[in-house]
Amino acid sequence: MSNSFGVVIVAAGKGKRMGTRESKQFLQIEGRPIVVHTLDTFNQLPWLDEIVWVTGSGDVDRCKAWVKDYGLDKVSAVIPGGSERQESVYQGIKQMNTEWVMIHDGVRPFVTREEIESCRETALREGAAVLGVPVKDTIKQVNGQGLITATPERHSLWAVQTPQAFRLSDLLEAHESAEREGFLGTDDAMLLERAGLPVAMAEGKYTNIKITTPEDLEYAAFLKNKKL
Repeated sequence: MSNSFGVVIVAAGKGKRMGTRESKQFLQIEGRPIVVHTLDTFNQLPWLDEIVWVTGSGDVDRCKAWVKDYGLDKVSAVIPGGSERQESVYQGIKQMNTEWVMIHDGVRPFVTREEIESCRETALREGAAVLGVPVKDTIKQVNGQGLITATPERHSLWAVQTPQAFRLSDLLEAHESAEREGFLGTDDAMLLERAGLPVAMAEGKYTNIKITTPEDLEYAAFLKNKKL
C-alpha cells in the first residue's frame, strides 16, 4: 500500500450559473459528458489504484451505467454527495483504501497527465500539494462599500486549481476536525492549513479550466478543437 494513490472526482453540484436544466458536469463535449472526459484522464494513469465518483443523489444510477459504457474500470464506487462540496469530499474519502488521495473537480476535463503527476510528486515530497497558476491580473481587495482597501503583491498570489493531493489519514483528520467545529473551507487545502500542516504549490496550466458558465463551455469547445 506504500505510496498508493486514489482520486475522488467531485461532481455533485447543480451548476446554477450554467443556466441549463442539465447539471453542468453532464453537458457534452464531443458526444461525451464533461465528467466522463475527466474520469477517463485519471482512469488511464497506470499508477492510480482507484477512483471514487461523487455525484448527485438522483444521478447515481446513470453514472454507474456510464462506468460500464465507457470502460472506467478504476471506479470502485459511485456515491451521492452532500449539500456542500466539503461534505461530498468527506463522503468520498471515507470510501478510499489508498495511502494517498487526490481530490479533483469533475468539471475540469482538461487537466493533463503531466499536471496530475506534478501534483503527485510534489505531495510525495512535501506531504501535501495543490495545483495552481500564478495570477496574471492585478488583484484588489474591496470592502462592503465597493472601495479598494489593498493591492496585494501579485508575485505571491496563485489561483488554485485541482487536483489537490494529500495523505488520506491527514485529510480525514482535517475533515473530521472541520465537521466537529462547524468549519466550512473553500477547498481541501484550507482544512489542512487550518490544522497547521504545510501544503505545497505545484505549477499547473491556464488551460485547466473549471467549466461553470456558458462562456466556459465555448472555451472548452475551442480547447478541444485546438488539441485535435
